[in-house]
Amino acid sequence: MKGLLHNRSTLPGALLTLVFAGAALISLFWVPYDTTVLNIADRMKLPSLAHPFGTDQFGRDILSMLMVGARTSIAVALVAVGIGMLVGVPLGLAAAARKGSLSDEIIMRTNDLVFAFPSLLIAVMITAVFGASALNAIIAIGIFNIPVFARLTRGAALTLWSREYVMAARVAGKGAARISLEHILPNVTNLLIVQGTIQFSLGILAEAGLSYVGLGAQPPTASWGRMLADSQTMISLAPHLAIFPGMAILLTVLGLNLLGDGLRDLLDPKLRRART
Repeated sequence: MKGLLHNRSTLPGALLTLVFAGAALISLFWVPYDTTVLNIADRMKLPSLAHPFGTDQFGRDILSMLMVGARTSIAVALVAVGIGMLVGVPLGLAAAARKGSLSDEIIMRTNDLVFAFPSLLIAVMITAVFGASALNAIIAIGIFNIPVFARLTRGAALTLWSREYVMAARVAGKGAARISLEHILPNVTNLLIVQGTIQFSLGILAEAGLSYVGLGAQPPTASWGRMLADSQTMISLAPHLAIFPGMAILLTVLGLNLLGDGLRDLLDPKLRRART
């Protein structure tokens, strides 16, 4: 923890992440204004004491919209990364344990197939069948995350299967599944944490992109991507409509990337030795 706090990139990243995570948490219980209530009389007001970030074309408070949008973006990205980890990590462990076998080939070629379809295209296909929603955005981003974690886990696990403690476990009669859970998984957890942070930031970008094209969260649910899409035709009249959600996306992704870099520096033994 001490090394984490003293890392120059980690502290700003952690602070930015905490600000937006805190805003999302607070929005569960309180927001300055109800984001579902339209007030045309107050439409497109500039930032003021009553509305620190101004109002949008429907008279809704932009600060309140950003707080609720943070909740939407973080929830979608977090669940999507969770799906990627829960499915991808076991697949990667299984592929590494059976390197060169038919199951290894099936898992990795399926990963290659999923990689061939970007998350946006997957979202379009899912939307065509089930309709646009935040849930379908989660599924699309989650599916795209599966091969990322499967490849990372397999690559890291392959380097561990030749270690002495793994050989000793095999001599002791432990099966591949037990070795993977007891000896391989704990030693790749650091890599998974760092990659999870990176995928989390990419998930927020993906959710904003899907909402921007109408495939993510649907009105009246607030979303940063939807706010950018709605402000597109009015940016010359009220630039603050696009500036604040754009800055929210930028700062959140920047914070998560800085946090991921700091975690990598802290958890990677090679980088730790280089610093000392």
